[in-house]
Amino acid sequence: MVNVRDINMETTILGYKCSFPVMIAPTALAKLAHPDGEKCYCKGAGNQGIIQVVPTLGSLTVEEITAVRKPGQIHFMQLYVNTDRKKTEKLIRRAEKCGCKALFVTVDAPQMGRREKDMRMKYVPQATNQEDDGQVGNRGGGTANYLSSFIDPSLAWSDIPSLKANTSMDIVIKGIQCAEDAVLAFKHGAKGIVVSNHGGRQLDYSRSAIETLPEVMEALKKAGAENKMEVYIDGGIRRGTDIFKAVALGAKGVLVGRPVIYGAAGYGTAGVTKVLQLLKDEFRTAMMLCGTTRVNEIDSSMVSVKSLHHHYVASPNPDMMNYGYEPFSKL
Repeated sequence: MVNVRDINMETTILGYKCSFPVMIAPTALAKLAHPDGEKCYCKGAGNQGIIQVVPTLGSLTVEEITAVRKPGQIHFMQLYVNTDRKKTEKLIRRAEKCGCKALFVTVDAPQMGRREKDMRMKYVPQATNQEDDGQVGNRGGGTANYLSSFIDPSLAWSDIPSLKANTSMDIVIKGIQCAEDAVLAFKHGAKGIVVSNHGGRQLDYSRSAIETLPEVMEALKKAGAENKMEVYIDGGIRRGTDIFKAVALGAKGVLVGRPVIYGAAGYGTAGVTKVLQLLKDEFRTAMMLCGTTRVNEIDSSMVSVKSLHHHYVASPNPDMMNYGYEPFSKL
């Protein structure tokens, strides 16, 4: 028996306090969910004391998003590297000026995956953080491909030193999908990595983040990088128990995207706040029932991974195709 009367879920991400080990992921085009766009995410994060990662492909600018934050609230910036590196440097300067503390460099999207449902829609909104100089792309490729045509597919490990030299923000590599790349990120001076398969929308049959996490942590331990570089996972977090599992397997925190979108779509800022509160309550319950009172007490002995690589999954109904793109009613 363990005394679990007082549970403390607080942790730090890159040294910045979080009320529990969750960040809001840099999901694009939040105005598709709610007219207030990413402001809903910012306010919800502020209400719950966590960090928001601002997207390059946001519906609002980084200036508009950070303008509504609470005093002391922390933001990070997600970056797609532009083929015109001067534009990348300009966006980095803007993020720094807005007080962003870390730069999450996305490396798993030299080209967007073939998103056929998206291609059928041909909806092309404006992504305000990205300059397009008035150029019109190919709408037939869908929203993601239209908005991401600027991304530099030549981005390589050799570019990381120049990115580090161009900013005072900590560099985090987002989109790590194997142990070898995790070690390379450490060797190139990254302060953190995000293990992610980009929501399963890039490479078909790619492994989920939680499945890749154990081998990443083992490789970092062998490379002497344990506790020297933070590891986060993005994708598939739907319950507080999912957060607990990720932390138990070595993650410092998780990023949450779709649940936040759904909360914003239904209720705006209040919906985002509520979604985060649900996750927080569930995480607290998981900690109590596993006999932990502090996040640093959670370890791998509390979860079983023997079936982690066994994919016995029923064929799902195509709900996203059938329902996910129905027009939103006026909120």
